Amino acid sequence: GMMMLPPITISLPFKLIFFVLVDGWVLVAGSLVQSFGTV
Repeated sequence: GMMMLPPITISLPFKLIFFVLVDGWVLVAGSLVQSFGTV
């Protein structure tokens, strides 16, 4: 079953993963825009 964990221990890793994914997509989108802009 589910262990009783404080919400912080569950939300913090997901927030970190979310921010990492968002930053990664922003970097990818920025590089794509720059590559298309230079062409």
